[in-house]
Amino acid sequence: MPLTRRTRAAACTIALLLVLAGVTGCDSSPRLPAFSNPVVEGLWTLQRMTQARSADTRVPHDIGEDSATTDPEPDPVPAQPQTAAYHDSAAVTGKIFFDTPDGPSVCSGTAVQDPARPGRSGLVWTAGHCVHGGAGGDWFRNIVFVPSYNNLGLQGAARQSAGEDRIAPFGTWWATSAEAAAQWVAQGSPSGGDGSPFDYAVLHVQRQGEAASLQEVIGQAAPVWFGAPPATRLSEIAAWGYPAQAPFDGERMFSCRDRPGRLSIRPRQPVLYRIGCTMTGGSSGGGWFARSPAGGPALVSNTSIGPAGNTWLAGPRLGEPARELYRRVSDKADSS
Repeated sequence: MPLTRRTRAAACTIALLLVLAGVTGCDSSPRLPAFSNPVVEGLWTLQRMTQARSADTRVPHDIGEDSATTDPEPDPVPAQPQTAAYHDSAAVTGKIFFDTPDGPSVCSGTAVQDPARPGRSGLVWTAGHCVHGGAGGDWFRNIVFVPSYNNLGLQGAARQSAGEDRIAPFGTWWATSAEAAAQWVAQGSPSGGDGSPFDYAVLHVQRQGEAASLQEVIGQAAPVWFGAPPATRLSEIAAWGYPAQAPFDGERMFSCRDRPGRLSIRPRQPVLYRIGCTMTGGSSGGGWFARSPAGGPALVSNTSIGPAGNTWLAGPRLGEPARELYRRVSDKADSS
C-alpha cells in the first residue's frame, strides 16, 4: 500500500518528504536564506483559498514492515465532521495556505501556547513539509494561517454565498517567522518516507493591522507536550485537520480518534505514532492531541504521512529537537 504525504505534491524542485538518515542535530543544518514572507494585500481571497489543492507523493509500500517496533496496521477509522461552530469546539485548529512553484496549496495547523507570552501567543504548529521544499528547495511563499476556517461548516450554495466573516471569521494571519526541523531541511526528498519523525514546523503569525496576538483574538492556544509517552503508553490520540482530497473537499474540519500504534521508518530513527484515520491530503500538519498529566488535551504530534488508500495516518513524536525549534520561534517573535 503506497504511502503519501498529506499535502500538495510540487514539481521536482519541491520535496514533501523528509530524508533524515544519519542527520540527528542542528549541526547538520544547511545555511538557509532568511525566511521572508511579506504581506501581499488581497492575495488570499476566498476564491483563491478554495482553489488551493492538495495532492499525494507516493513512497514505497513496505516502509516499516521489517521493523520489530512497527505494530500491525490499524483498522481504518472513519473521519468525523467537526460540529460547527468550530470556534466553540476547536478554535485552535485552522487551515494553512501557501504558494509553491506548483501553485496554491493547503495544509492544516494548530494555534499553540507560547510560554514566554502567557495568554498572548502568536505561534502555530504544522508539518515541516508545509513550509519548506526540502533539499535543494526553499521556503514556500505567502504562508498564512486561517483559524476556524469556514467556522459554520457551510456547504454547497451556502458556502459559495458566504462572506469572509463566516469563512475566515478571525482573518488571515501572515507568518512573520518560521522554523522547520533541520534534518528535514537538509535532506528533504519527494520519495522514500524518510524524515517523517522530524516532520514538524512552527510559525509565528500576525494579522495586518491587528495589535492583539492570535491567542487573544481566537481566545485559545493549545499546550504542547514534548516528550509525551510512546504509543504503548497512550490510550487514545485525536487528530484534527481539513482533508482536501476526495471524498473530502477541504472546506470542513474533521477528526479521528484511535488508540495509537508504532511505525518505524528507518533503523536508529525515532518511532512515529500511527492511528487509523481516513482523512486525506490537506490534513497534513493538523494537530494530534492526547490527555496530558495536567488533565487536559495537549498537542503531541501532527499529521505527516499516510497511505494512498487513506486508511491511517502517522506523525512524529515530539522530543527535545522539537522543543528547541519551538523556543527559537518564540525568541524570534520578539523582533517580529
